[in-house]
Amino acid sequence: MDTTAPGIHFDDHGTCSFCAVHDRMEAAFPLGQAGLRTVQRHAQAMRRAGRNRRYDCVLGLSGGRDSTYTLWYCVTQLKLRPLAVHFNDGFGNPVAGENMVRACQRLGVELRTITSDWRESKDLKIAFLKASVPDMEEGTDLGIATALYGVAAKENIRHVVIGQSFRTEGIAPLSWNFLDGRYLRAVHRQFGTVPLRPWQPADPGFNLGLKEMFYYAFVRRIKTVTLLYHLDYVRSEVDEIIERELAWQNPGAHYFDDLYQSLIYYLNRVKFNIDRRLFNYSALIRSGQMSREEALERVSHVNAIEDEAVIALCIKRLGLTRAEFEAMVAAPPKTFHDYPNSYAVLRLVRGPIWLMSRLNLIPESAYDKFFNCGT
Repeated sequence: MDTTAPGIHFDDHGTCSFCAVHDRMEAAFPLGQAGLRTVQRHAQAMRRAGRNRRYDCVLGLSGGRDSTYTLWYCVTQLKLRPLAVHFNDGFGNPVAGENMVRACQRLGVELRTITSDWRESKDLKIAFLKASVPDMEEGTDLGIATALYGVAAKENIRHVVIGQSFRTEGIAPLSWNFLDGRYLRAVHRQFGTVPLRPWQPADPGFNLGLKEMFYYAFVRRIKTVTLLYHLDYVRSEVDEIIERELAWQNPGAHYFDDLYQSLIYYLNRVKFNIDRRLFNYSALIRSGQMSREEALERVSHVNAIEDEAVIALCIKRLGLTRAEFEAMVAAPPKTFHDYPNSYAVLRLVRGPIWLMSRLNLIPESAYDKFFNCGT
């Protein structure tokens, strides 16, 4: 991590604030036997909540490594009955799609795909390109969350399982990725052209602000579980397991279950001087899965995910000309701070957010994301 991350700071020993966050999370979410006990406790809670019901939990599935392994672990090791939910915004990698179908068939799991209204999804992507901010995937990120909560509410399921690990992915700096329904609506009001569907508990669309989160967390009492926080999750070992057990195929790069990531990585690099691999690789270094020398060598080259053919496909799929896209690239960079958002309110309820993250009412990394990962 370096000073391209807004708000990063270094102590007298040269240790950065993101390492401090990693250290605190390592202590809060221990591995080994303590981690396995936590996982079993979560599994028991899910089984109790799912008693006399068809499913124990909703599990977000993308076809990438992390979510595929989480599904395999829940079914084969924890004997849970998950309902796998995938959010489709029109940019899915076909390899990842085949991974999902094959994994669910082999594990005997129902796969439910929530397909966004293409007009809304496309309009939001163009709006965030026009907004000139680095978190260009805001609509999809919120869409994934609302798909999981919406299905959980519809099926009266009390737990949502997410396949994410801070030890292998890290946490993105706040200004690079700020997830907030009010922010999305503000950008859409200014740059969007297609009306967004109103919120309904079982069909939330792209609506996930503070009041919607309050409803899902406190009225429906839906908890969010990140199992990989508590497991000795080593990517090379995981690849061997899911390739053998589920015939999983690597989509080509981390996050490349979503083809739009090709355009995002390109724009982040050329417009914002952002390399999202920094927080990913830093986490892998801290967890002993990559050397610092290898990470520095990799980031000295353009990320292979930046495939010009895929970028051109994404631009075409959005209905933009290359000239229109290049005009968006040339516009002055901004961040979420340049638009109405909920950050001031979040800072006022910092204590309750910490408690909610520890009680699994919101993702466990939410507190550090909002308050300890830059500005």
